Amino acid sequence: MPQYLKSYQAGLGSVGQYQASSRPFLSSSIAVAASGAPVIKVSFPTVTKFITIKNTGPAASDAASLRVGFSENGIAGTNYFILENDESYSADWRVSAVYLRVDSGAVNATASVIAGETGIDSMELVHNWTGSTGVG
Repeated sequence: MPQYLKSYQAGLGSVGQYQASSRPFLSSSIAVAASGAPVIKVSFPTVTKFITIKNTGPAASDAASLRVGFSENGIAGTNYFILENDESYSADWRVSAVYLRVDSGAVNATASVIAGETGIDSMELVHNWTGSTGVG
């Protein structure tokens, strides 16, 4: 098929996808089991424009801290950041998934994720994040 007949598909370099308003993605009351339980993966249908993650646990000494990363390897290793109880973090990240795990202890946590999605297929980022090179 000649190149000029192929249909256009937005990709990671499509500036307009980041300039236009995004499609909302909301997920709340995500149950994150105590330390030692499987990692929770929150997948997005398309690449995000921005993301906010909140540890919705109560601000109490017995509530769990939450690890946040961008791959299962990263969150199991050293490529993650921690949200304390009732703490949130927002950034302009283009990701296709976020991974959550209780940092340590036997207390469960809950989380919420808010994101703005672009029209870029999430498969565009499939091989970008491994957690082994500083991206967690």
